[in-house]
Amino acid sequence: MAASSERSPPPFPASEDTEAAASVPADGDSDEGEDIFVSNSKPVAVSRGVSHSEREEPPDLFSEEANDTAPTAKSNAKSNGVHSDDDGDLFADARVELTTDKTSSTAHTQGPASAGARSMPSFTPGPAAMQQTSLEQLEEDEAKDSFDVDVSVTSPEKIGDGMNAYMAYKVSTRTSLAMFKSKTFFVRRRFSDFLGLYEKLSVKQSLHGCVIPPPPEKSVVGMTKVKVGMDDPSSVEFVERRRGALERYLQRVVSHPTLLQDPDVREFLEREELPRAVNTQALSGAGFLKMINKASDAVNKMTIKMNESDTWFEDKFQEVESEEQQLRKLHVVVDSLVNHRKELCMNTAVFAKSMAMLGNSEDNTALSRALSQLAEVEDKMEQLHQEKAANDFFVLGELLSDYIRLLGAVRGCFDQRIRVWQRWQEAQSTLQKKREAEAKLLWANKPDKLQQAKDEITEWESRVTQYERDFDRIGMTVRKEVLRFEKEKVKDFKSHIIKYLESMLQSEQRVIKFWEAFLPEAKAVA
Repeated sequence: MAASSERSPPPFPASEDTEAAASVPADGDSDEGEDIFVSNSKPVAVSRGVSHSEREEPPDLFSEEANDTAPTAKSNAKSNGVHSDDDGDLFADARVELTTDKTSSTAHTQGPASAGARSMPSFTPGPAAMQQTSLEQLEEDEAKDSFDVDVSVTSPEKIGDGMNAYMAYKVSTRTSLAMFKSKTFFVRRRFSDFLGLYEKLSVKQSLHGCVIPPPPEKSVVGMTKVKVGMDDPSSVEFVERRRGALERYLQRVVSHPTLLQDPDVREFLEREELPRAVNTQALSGAGFLKMINKASDAVNKMTIKMNESDTWFEDKFQEVESEEQQLRKLHVVVDSLVNHRKELCMNTAVFAKSMAMLGNSEDNTALSRALSQLAEVEDKMEQLHQEKAANDFFVLGELLSDYIRLLGAVRGCFDQRIRVWQRWQEAQSTLQKKREAEAKLLWANKPDKLQQAKDEITEWESRVTQYERDFDRIGMTVRKEVLRFEKEKVKDFKSHIIKYLESMLQSEQRVIKFWEAFLPEAKAVA
């Protein structure tokens, strides 16, 4: 007992006073800790973000922290008289400052809080905000795009005789862009060259989700008539129709910001002679292979259902399909209108001829002159109906044909995105199988094959990451392409409809003049 008393002497009264004195700053620390939390919450409440949701989120977050932490620290300080390790870390600076000056400690503790409050407005935007910002940026970039390239397809010329003959078109280009060798130049191109350009662009650009403007469709019957003879009116109409479609196709290609930079496009516009395009015939092995690939893609779409996480793509795809169906129906109606106008034109010509014969056989001079004038008016009406039919066909009908093909190209972009997603999912499935194989090797204790399995897992992990990036990248490209397509569609339809209405108005004004000129002759008949 004596030894133990020497080793642990009883406490002196001074030590008790020291402990009591040490407990007093602890209470002071707890009070100051409460003040610190209040000062932390106030500056954050003052600092505001940009959006409404961002303005409300920081005060809720820090107010909960202040309400939860401050009472806990206060109760612990009053009940125990000591702080936990976390409280000691939080109030270490405040305790040092309390030994000198309370005012300076308050200023010191408010300094970091105010600095933190000033740094709070830098929020990380969510996916929806990033998506909206990216679309707005795409709109700004699209508004800044300006292409000083004017392309025209003129002067169709038949080269060769018989079934080996073909049509060559003059492709003229005027531009001020530095990427071209000169400002004005022209080349001769045949129809297969246009198809070859489309095939090259499809192989390179469609894989990234770009909308490749499709060329006019091949027509074996129409081209056969052209090869046999050019005197047939239907052959002349076919050549003019194809020339206009090729011109619009090239104009859409050079107005695309990505396609214009392609070297194949510049080569098509500048190079004098192009190598013969292969696999562009209507009945060829490449065409048959394309049909098989399309059928395979259709089967994959029916059997493999993509779990779409973004409703924007699903809604847009449904809009594209619905719009394509409506345009096809409208195109059928316009074709019927063109046929009716042509039939009206033929009947008007027959009627005019009959009126002329009747006027020649009439004995009454006034009536004979009136019938002859009526025949002349009907001749003019025949020409007017013919112009209206051509206007219906080339202004409305061809516009609808172009956009039916363009909507098919837009659907192809969505299909390409689905194929990229399928490749990503297949890579994930393969990676899972590789990991299961590695687990089996570990269980079977086969270290000789384990390293190879790990290398394969590493390789497929990199593939999965790359395919996921490709999927995100093609999603952004499809968004941009659809946005650009919708803008171009509105612009084209507006200009063509205005042109169509103006031509119809001019035609009706001519009709009024024709009948007003004939009215005195009709009244002169006694």
